[in-house]
Amino acid sequence: MQLPQFDTTGKAVGPLEVSDVVFGAPDNQELLHQAMVYHRANQRQGNSSTLTRGQVNGTGRKPFAQKGTGRARQGSWRSPHHRGGGVAFGPSPRSYRKRMPKRMRRQAIRTALSGKAAADRVFVVQGLDELGQKTKPMVSVLSSLKVEGTALVVLGAGAQANTAVRNIPRVKGIRAELINVLDLLRFDALIISPSAARQADELWSDTSRVRQQEEVA
Repeated sequence: MQLPQFDTTGKAVGPLEVSDVVFGAPDNQELLHQAMVYHRANQRQGNSSTLTRGQVNGTGRKPFAQKGTGRARQGSWRSPHHRGGGVAFGPSPRSYRKRMPKRMRRQAIRTALSGKAAADRVFVVQGLDELGQKTKPMVSVLSSLKVEGTALVVLGAGAQANTAVRNIPRVKGIRAELINVLDLLRFDALIISPSAARQADELWSDTSRVRQQEEVA
C-alpha cells in the first residue's frame, strides 16, 4: 500500500510504498485493548503501602475498663476506627505486571499502525530527520500539516526525536524502534519520516511465526 508523503512545507510529494502487512492489517479492537492494558499495568510501580493495626506504633494498654463505663468495649487504641490507628484493607507493595505473548504484541503494533493509516492520520514527511534539535522548525512542520491535536513524531535511527518536540504541548517524539501500542492509541496524528517508516516495515513485517487463522468455509 501507499502512504501520503509531504515535504516540510506541507506540500504533497510522491507517495511512499509500504508493506500491507504492517500498515494494512485488519482491525482488532480486542487485541488493542489487551495490549493497552498490558503496557499500562507494567508501568505501575505498585509501591503504595499502609500500616495495619499490628504495625502501628502505640501502647498495648486497654483503653478503659471492659464494663461499667456505658461505652462500647475496646481492646486497643490501634484499631482502624481510632484516630492514629492502623488501616483496614489498605494497599501494600505488590507487582501489577502482566504477560503477553510476543506474537500478540507484534500484531497489536501492526493493528495500531494500520488503524492510523486507515483513518488518514499518518503523515510521512521528507526531511523530518534533518530538522535538527530546534523546536521552531518542528512547530512549522506541524502547522503546515494542519495538525491541531495530539501528535506522535517518529524519527529514524540516530535522530534526536525528543529534543525538538519536548517543548511542544501534546506532542511526543520517539525513534522507530520504540513504537508501541500505548503511544499509538494516545496520540491522534502520526508524523513519521521515510526512514522511520522503512525501519518499521523491517521490524514488524516478519510474520513467519504468526499463526494464520483458518478460513471458515
